[in-house]
Amino acid sequence: MTEPKADCTVDAEGRIGFAVTAPPAEEPRLLLRLRPKKGEPEKTVRLLELEAAGDGRLTAVLEPAPALEGGRWDLYLVAGPQAPRQRLRHGLRDLRALVDGHTRDRPSPVAVRVPYATTDGFLALRTWLRTAHAEAERVEVTERATRVAARLHGAALAEGAAVVVRLRGGDRTERTAGVQVAADGRGFAFAVEHAELAAGPGLWDVFVRPAEQGSLVRVGRLLDDIAGRRDVVEYPASPVGDVLVRPYYTMDNDLAFQVR
Repeated sequence: MTEPKADCTVDAEGRIGFAVTAPPAEEPRLLLRLRPKKGEPEKTVRLLELEAAGDGRLTAVLEPAPALEGGRWDLYLVAGPQAPRQRLRHGLRDLRALVDGHTRDRPSPVAVRVPYATTDGFLALRTWLRTAHAEAERVEVTERATRVAARLHGAALAEGAAVVVRLRGGDRTERTAGVQVAADGRGFAFAVEHAELAAGPGLWDVFVRPAEQGSLVRVGRLLDDIAGRRDVVEYPASPVGDVLVRPYYTMDNDLAFQVR
């Protein structure tokens, strides 16, 4: 039996249209399942009604609201009320509307959805849902520093804004850097001096504090068509004495530094 598969198209508002190729069925539905953490039970699913299209496929639309919880969502066909779920193979993914997503300002909460193909060939969604997000639009690595141009979504920068680079682990060691804020209060630029991190081997996460007493907002790259940047984007390492400092993207597409 041929496994069902789904094509998908994303528009600029985050609406995702699905077209499923599968045998005819009564009351077919599309099931989205938030992938649970290892050892935890399944908790969150979303069901969409599938309708017959003129070309013989089944179609459904996932609207932008309500937002999906952040994580990874697997997609299944449920052919009927008593039918078992069938995982959907990936078909064509039209993600052109996401390529320039960083150019559009996002309100709070910032909700992001990127369809992708899993390593074993199934269709899935990578989603983020954050109160605010700082999008790294340009990263330039020099011998002495990494310079970043970014834009804040879901919040605005105010007096006392600063970048915080925090050593991952228990002691919360931090380094701060000043920011150059654009006239609109959203765009900003900063530089992380490599020598500032060289004394603390490990992994350093990058945040922006929008105001002097504000909460930290993660800096990363979410607003385009790439679900996983870690294995796609690679920056050079810079030597500081016997230490190498290298910016990179985490599994969650957040900006960080590796010091070793």
